Amino acid sequence: MHEQPLSARDGETLDPQDWDAMRRLAHRIMDDALDHIRSARERPVWRPVPADVATRLTAPAPALPSDPAAVYEEFKRDIMAYPMNTTHPRFWAWYMGSGTVMGALADLLASTLNPNLGGANHVAPLVEKQVVGWIRDMVGFPADSSGLLTSGASMANFTALTVARNAKAGYDVRRQGVRAAPGPLTAYASSEIHSCNQKAVETLGLGSDGLRRIPARDDYTLDLVALERQVAADRAAGRLPFCVIATAGTINTGAIDDMHAIADFCAREGLWFHVDGAIGAVAVLADNVRADLAGMERADSIALDLHKWMHIPFEAGCVIVRDAAAHRDSFALVPEYLQREDEGRGMASGSLWFSDYGLQLTRQFRALKVWMSIKEHGLERFGRMIARNVEQAQYLGRLIEAADGLELMAPIGLDIVCFRFNPGGPAGAADLEALNRLNQDILVELQESGVAAPSYTTLQGAYCLRVAISNHRSRFEDFDLLVSEVLRIGQALNPKTAT
Repeated sequence: MHEQPLSARDGETLDPQDWDAMRRLAHRIMDDALDHIRSARERPVWRPVPADVATRLTAPAPALPSDPAAVYEEFKRDIMAYPMNTTHPRFWAWYMGSGTVMGALADLLASTLNPNLGGANHVAPLVEKQVVGWIRDMVGFPADSSGLLTSGASMANFTALTVARNAKAGYDVRRQGVRAAPGPLTAYASSEIHSCNQKAVETLGLGSDGLRRIPARDDYTLDLVALERQVAADRAAGRLPFCVIATAGTINTGAIDDMHAIADFCAREGLWFHVDGAIGAVAVLADNVRADLAGMERADSIALDLHKWMHIPFEAGCVIVRDAAAHRDSFALVPEYLQREDEGRGMASGSLWFSDYGLQLTRQFRALKVWMSIKEHGLERFGRMIARNVEQAQYLGRLIEAADGLELMAPIGLDIVCFRFNPGGPAGAADLEALNRLNQDILVELQESGVAAPSYTTLQGAYCLRVAISNHRSRFEDFDLLVSEVLRIGQALNPKTAT
């Protein structure tokens, strides 16, 4: 006779004990979620987490169950009230999308179905294949290119650089490792490259010296003359150049490298041409940006983020690789418990296994929110949203140039505006430190007031307010408010102008 296990009664599950009560709670949750997005403009952009909330979030895990409604009320009190608030129309910090309602609902549906996108014969991989095809076509890659969705551009860049290293090393890196290389494998990018590329190069076993940071020009794009000199010098010294990373929208200023020139150089030198397009690659959808990205379609691989300028809820990155065979050869590994059925029958049949094209076997159904969002809005609408953000960046630039006391600190690339409060004109070395502190204080005051949330960067030693306008809810009037508030706060904090 079968004995009841001590751990659980026969028939006990994690499903609700009262389905009707859970249905009522689910409707409440859905209503609150929609209200949260709809009323984003009415809330402060940001507010700090109170000490009592932070303390409660250090409590140990409960051993016993709680009423689901009570759990939700705790969420509303301690979590929902203190978000990063990327949905707010004046959230311009770092570079993040602002989400969509359909994308949020799709995440719920994806979790409801709960598939594993490593592979196997079910519908979800077909959805990802279709989405990857849409993105491939969008960036102008051939139909036989491969790709997959990733957590973000960090993992997309890592995936592409893995393929680049293996394809250009000249020997079997997977079998022999980087220790067998006849010289140090080396990649190249501008000094404005995103830090995730250095992490990727380090993780690939090449060391931080394996990424040559080429000085940027005055417009913050890659200096091709300096690149050519560095590659020649490295070859002469016994290094093995294998890849050039171009940037379609640098993180500091939104600058776009000269894609055609880099493609030509890579073709002459036999190097892999990779584009880090986390910020700007999707701007091929925008009529006022598309020409600036010409040549990107010539790359061997592209990394991009759909959770930035296409506003898919986190996480949603993508990598596209021209040489599908090289892509699969870099990652495919089929142990006995993942053997596929060739007859086309059964759950393990078929060749559509995304685990063959990246590190992950277990993968969430992130393709659904991409699929549903693109289906709902269409690519043309996304393009219009991107184009408007670019126009808003130019508008903000004009406001800054017209304002007495504000200073534009870099050419406006795409949708990123870097500026500072400077009522006293050009600063000497002694005044620069004080001016930097003043602008730091302005930024904190802006954020803590809940009015707006820019971020910051440092350009040539100068601390700048950095406004990354990747927000489909922003209005032109929001930038009028930003400028007036920066002037107000700066004048109040600056003893030279305070009355």
